Amino acid sequence: MVKKSALPHCNTWSDLAFMLFSIHNLLLGIPKMPKASDIKKNTAVEYNNGVYIIRDIERSVPQGRAGGSIYRMRMYDVVTGSKIDEVFKDSDNLNLADLARNQVMFSYADGDEYVFMDTEDYTPYSLDKATIADELLFITEDTQGLQVLIVDDKPVSIELPSAVEMVITETDPSIKGASASARTKPAIMSTGLTIQVPEYIASGEKVKINTTDHKFMSRADK
Repeated sequence: MVKKSALPHCNTWSDLAFMLFSIHNLLLGIPKMPKASDIKKNTAVEYNNGVYIIRDIERSVPQGRAGGSIYRMRMYDVVTGSKIDEVFKDSDNLNLADLARNQVMFSYADGDEYVFMDTEDYTPYSLDKATIADELLFITEDTQGLQVLIVDDKPVSIELPSAVEMVITETDPSIKGASASARTKPAIMSTGLTIQVPEYIASGEKVKINTTDHKFMSRADK
């Protein structure tokens, strides 16, 4: 039987297609070998006799090259934490590692250690600040939709939802009548994250932010 926690989480149609592909392979016992072009950030892969988490992906199309895209992936060994950069063609296949996702909430920080609590059984998961530095910019005690990624019973990363709601702690005063203007200004969140927001947005307001491109989406629903 396939465990619910082992199934991929999807936020887009492409993620849904990838999830269905993964479920199909899990049920039939077929090796999970997606192409490099299908790999997402925070995917766990088996590579060079180890298990790696892909933290960053850069896509490029070399000039004068008849083939497809090139993907440069920054990968971290889940056991040693060592970093490697590897380059793959879009048609290269990568073997997915066994990966579980559990829903969590941020609990507390103790120095450089950040603890997240499983929302179902209250299991605590500890992660080092350096490991999840990018994700922490979007995480507060109120953040919903967080998932801890687990490989070989070890928490290795935090996966963000596609959007989060955060309160602006500092920005220039709002300008009345600026709602029709496309001009923006910097706004700082309590985590130190800085984004561009419309001029009519004021300090203290809660806004919705896209976690992929770090862009303002809208005011949060009241």
